Amino acid sequence: MGTKTISISDEAYSILKNLKGESESFSKAIVRMSGKRPLSSFYGILSESEGDELARNIENSRLVHRKMRKRRMEKYNDL
Repeated sequence: MGTKTISISDEAYSILKNLKGESESFSKAIVRMSGKRPLSSFYGILSESEGDELARNIENSRLVHRKMRKRRMEKYNDL
């Protein structure tokens, strides 16, 4: 991972310094405040039944899109 040097105002630096944790780097504080979270942080957010329903909805959506794509390709091939 590379690094970049940026210029910020004294006011912005003061705000960032106050928002970051005591043992946290400025880089980690910025990433944390950006709202970017690792995928693993979502583990367990859905109940098993909600997860099953989501999986069914995703599969149904894929099926619909496959059928639509097939119809478009058939129509295109008929031209």
